[in-house]
Amino acid sequence: MFNTLKTLMNGANARAEDRLRDSFSIELIDQKIREADQNLKAAKLTLASLIQKQRGETRQIETLQARIQDLMERTRQALADDQQDLVQSAAQAVADLENELALRQQTVDRLEARILQLRHSVQTANRRILDLKQGAISARAVKREQGLQKRLNRHLGGTSPAEEAEELIARVMSQDDPFEQSEILREIDEGLDHSTVAQRMEEAGYGPKTRSSAAEVLSRLKAQS
Repeated sequence: MFNTLKTLMNGANARAEDRLRDSFSIELIDQKIREADQNLKAAKLTLASLIQKQRGETRQIETLQARIQDLMERTRQALADDQQDLVQSAAQAVADLENELALRQQTVDRLEARILQLRHSVQTANRRILDLKQGAISARAVKREQGLQKRLNRHLGGTSPAEEAEELIARVMSQDDPFEQSEILREIDEGLDHSTVAQRMEEAGYGPKTRSSAAEVLSRLKAQS
């Protein structure tokens, strides 16, 4: 049972992590690109340091070669004059300088190999970061489209603002006219107190006329003319 609960918890945590990564995918992409940029910057600094050291060693080699050449020329002159002590000292100095030259040349060779390798890595990383930045731009565009599509789906799946407006208009138009309703109530009240019975009988021709009619007005006008 414990293993089952542990498996369920691990699954829930994994799903929660996936949802979190999906929600903040753009932010995570930007952060990873920043980290890659920092790593590339560190690699560039290392490359610059190696190149600087290689150039320094190259200058030392050039200096040693010049000193060896100068000593060799002087040693040949001393040897021609049979200056054995000077010749011996000069020969030892040349030997020491040549040994140092060999060590420095080995150092330069190792530095050149390391520089070549690191330069290739920097170029590869730089191209990859450029691709990542372009991919991030595309990801932002897709994310925006997904957000717009979700909002559109919600509108299509439910009641849109336009539909809500149409429903409100229909509701207002379907309400009863309060003026007409008051007139009907007045007619009902008059019917209840029998105040309209005499008027209806007068209009039917029973009893004296209490109100003028359009027909009577026209009849008088014709008689006068």
